[in-house]
Parts: sequence; structure tokens; C-alpha cells
Amino acid sequence: MREWRNWETQWRCCKGHVVQVRILLLLLCKLYNYICILIKLIFMKKVECIIRKSSFADVEAALLDVKVTFFSYWDATGVGNEKHGSSYRGVSFNTNKIPRVYLSIVVSDEFLERTVKAILESGKTGDVGDGKIFVSDIKEAYRIRTGERGNQTLN
Repeated sequence: MREWRNWETQWRCCKGHVVQVRILLLLLCKLYNYICILIKLIFMKKVECIIRKSSFADVEAALLDVKVTFFSYWDATGVGNEKHGSSYRGVSFNTNKIPRVYLSIVVSDEFLERTVKAILESGKTGDVGDGKIFVSDIKEAYRIRTGERGNQTLN
């Protein structure tokens, strides 16, 4: 192994290697970008939200507009922060058990932001009790009919 007397001499001797290192770094960056794209295609998220029954039609239309075509929903009743009562002819009624719609949506990572944004924009009234959105990871998904797994099951 050679002893280098100064950095200038080392630089002159290694010019060819510097070009090779630059090319190698460029290839590594491209490989990293491809891996990031593949990871986004593999991972899935589950979006669960509880919304007002009155805003369900708007949320459904917004989801269809952003190309989320498959989701499950059901009626739910719960107790939340919106607590008020009413009285009629001297008899008070507890109205804090408010009917809601519960949506369950599984999307790929690339659809997550637009799905949440569509629900937020279409389900918002500005009042207490608009609802909540929960996002969690999905490790694996299978299509029963064909046995496919992963993101192919979402199409």
C-alpha cells in the first residue's frame, strides 16, 4: 500500500476511481428510489371512521370521486363528547346516544392521504360530534376466490 504525501497527489492518482464511485452512488440512489416505490405498493392501511349519519351520502360521494370504490359500512350507536338533553312537556330525554355510520376502508399506501382528505372535507360540519378517523397497518390481505395476496386483492 502506498503512502500518500499529501491530498493533492492522492487526488491526481484517484481521479478515475472518483468517477466510478460517483456512478456507483447514482446507481444506489436509483435502486433506493425503486425500493421505496415497491414498499409503497406493498403496504396497506385500514381507515376506520365514525361519522354522522347525515353526512354519510357526502362522504360516500367523496370517496367515489377519489377512486375508493370498495368499503364496508354499518350503522352504529355510541356515546361521545356531544352530550345534550331535551325535554318535551316536562319530561327530559337523554339524547347523547347518537346514531352514527361506521366505515371500514382498506387502501394501499398511495391512496391513504386522498382517502383521509376526502373524509375530512366531506364529513366536516364544524360542530361537536363530526366523528373520528383511525388509521392502522394491514400486514396481509388475501382474496378468497383466487388466493391472491397483498395489494392485488384491493383491485
